[in-house]
Amino acid sequence: MLAIGLMSGTSRDGIDAALIETDGEGTVRPIAFHAMPYGEGFRLRLAEACQRAMAMDAPGFEPLIRSVEEELTELHVEAVADLLGRSGHIAGDIGVIGFHGHTVAHRPERRWTWQIGDGAALAGAFGIDVVADLRSADVAAGGQGAPLLPVYHRALAHGLAKPVAVLNLGGVANITAIGAEGELVAFDTGMASGLIDNWMQSHGAGGFDAGGATAAKGRVDDARLAAMLADPWFAAPPPKSIDREAFSIEAARGLSLEDGAATLTAFSAAAVARGLEHLEARPQRIYVAGGGRHNRTLMAMLAQRTGVDVRPVDELGWDGDALEAQGFAYMAVRSVKALAISFPGTTGAPEPMTGGMLFQAG
Repeated sequence: MLAIGLMSGTSRDGIDAALIETDGEGTVRPIAFHAMPYGEGFRLRLAEACQRAMAMDAPGFEPLIRSVEEELTELHVEAVADLLGRSGHIAGDIGVIGFHGHTVAHRPERRWTWQIGDGAALAGAFGIDVVADLRSADVAAGGQGAPLLPVYHRALAHGLAKPVAVLNLGGVANITAIGAEGELVAFDTGMASGLIDNWMQSHGAGGFDAGGATAAKGRVDDARLAAMLADPWFAAPPPKSIDREAFSIEAARGLSLEDGAATLTAFSAAAVARGLEHLEARPQRIYVAGGGRHNRTLMAMLAQRTGVDVRPVDELGWDGDALEAQGFAYMAVRSVKALAISFPGTTGAPEPMTGGMLFQAG
C-alpha cells in the first residue's frame, strides 16, 4: 500500500511529508520526501498555542488554538499537494495518510494528550482516508502516548547487530532500544534541540545553532548542568515521556550566548547518557535521526558522555530527516489493519495496542 506520513514536530520548524510503500509489517520502501518550513509568524503563533494549551486543565475550545489548528491543517494540505507533485503520484494512488498533527500539550499524567489538526478536512481535500489522533487511545489506557516510532525503527533495523539503539533528536529526544530478540524499550530522554533553539532565538542569534557552532565556542557551566539534571524526572524509570515545555532556558540565564548554548547542548547529551542507565542491555551503537544529528557539537557530546559509538542513521541508507514522517505513514497502515503501534515496553500501555482515528474520504 502507498501511504503518506505527515509530521509537525516539537522543533516547530515545519512539516515533514513522506511517501512510502509498506504492508505495515516487514516491507518498507521509501519513495519520496518533502520538508516544508513554517514561516516565522506561524512559528510564533504555534508556540503561543502550545503555551496556552499547557496552561489548560484539559483540551477544549480556545480561540487562538482553534485558529492555529485551521492554519496548520491548510499548511498540511499544501504539504501533501507538494509531495504528490514531486513524486509523480496522484491522490488516487494513495491508500492512507498518517496525520500526526502538532502536539500542543502532552499530559499523560492527567490521561490526556492534545494534537491539533483537522483529519476530516485533510481527508476531504484529497479524497484519501486519513488516520489521525494516534496517541490518545494509548494515553487513555494509561500509557505515555510516546514514543510511537519504535515499531517503525524495529522494522528498519531487522538486519542490524543487536542490541542497538535509534535516537531521535527533534525538539525533544527519544530513544528506541532493540534487544537481541527484537524486544523494544523506548522512552523520551529529555530535551534535544528545543532549549537550544529557544536560547538562540531569545538572543536574536537565529532560529537554531547551525552545526553547533555557537556551542562549540562556549564552556559548559557544570554547576548549572548538574542542577538541571537533578530534576527527579531523569531518575524515573521508563516508560516515560515529556512535553517540550517541561524545561526552560531560565537555568542558563546570565550566561553568555556561547556558554549558554554549550550548557544547554550538554544538557541534551547528558540526559541521553542518564537514559542509558535505565537499559538492561547497553547498546553497542546508537544511530541518530532527526534535525539534531546535524549539530556536530551535540553529536560529539553524545559520544563523549555516553561512551557509545554514535552515528547518523544516514550511514545505514536511512533518511534521517524523513524517518518520523515515514513512521507515521507506516503506523497509519498498521492502524487500518488493526495492528499494534504501541507496546508495554515503549509507552507503558497495558498491552500491545493499535491506535488512531480513521477519517474516511467521501
